[in-house]
Amino acid sequence: MSLADWMVLCLVREEPTYGLVLVGLLARDGSLGQVWSVPKAVVYRSLQRLGQLGLIRTVGEERTSQGPVRSLYEATPAGQAAAWAWLSTPVEHARDVRSELMVKLALLDRSGVDSRDLLRAQLARLLPVAAALDDRLRATTGFEHTLVLWRHEAMTATMRFLESLTARHGVGSGLSFFGEDDASRSPGVAPGAGRCRPAGQAAAAAYGDGGPDRGCARSAGAVGASGSRGSQRPGGQDHMAWL
Repeated sequence: MSLADWMVLCLVREEPTYGLVLVGLLARDGSLGQVWSVPKAVVYRSLQRLGQLGLIRTVGEERTSQGPVRSLYEATPAGQAAAWAWLSTPVEHARDVRSELMVKLALLDRSGVDSRDLLRAQLARLLPVAAALDDRLRATTGFEHTLVLWRHEAMTATMRFLESLTARHGVGSGLSFFGEDDASRSPGVAPGAGRCRPAGQAAAAAYGDGGPDRGCARSAGAVGASGSRGSQRPGGQDHMAWL
């Protein structure tokens, strides 16, 4: 399903609601639309698709004097289970942090659900591939090195954002970011060679065994970008080729 489908499903999961209410929430100036907006026509297409999949159902109708009959939707048990499973699953690629992960965090916050488990899982998902890009950075030259360096820096920013967010939730991941100027380095972060490594119990939780020093780089999402899906990954490219 598309990100729009999941957003509509999760909102219907919260409580029975009307399509028009969803349109307002997902509009550009809506509470969720400010994170990722969904056009009105797409909202109604998602409602139709979710109904066909058996994830939501119509439980009532309201007649109005100003327009067509409004349908009241609620999530089915299958829809409830699917929504919760999706909300607890980290995104596959760093480029999806700006869109899909931010949407999940916003939806969890609306429901009053602790997001720490999701954040831990997200860090664990990105760390191994980050290490691969760190190794690739040290093995490349010429323009390939320039391209990998750009991805490395973007990934480092993504990981720093996730680490900062987990720290604010009281869940340190054990990552230390190296290679920064002394003046800008956070307290307790030692100088180094532009790598990040897991350390201590939090790293053990992320890796399962504490793991060796790992790099902090991977093909990164557009952290802080507009949220546009303008660059779609073409078929046949590996996961490190597109952001």
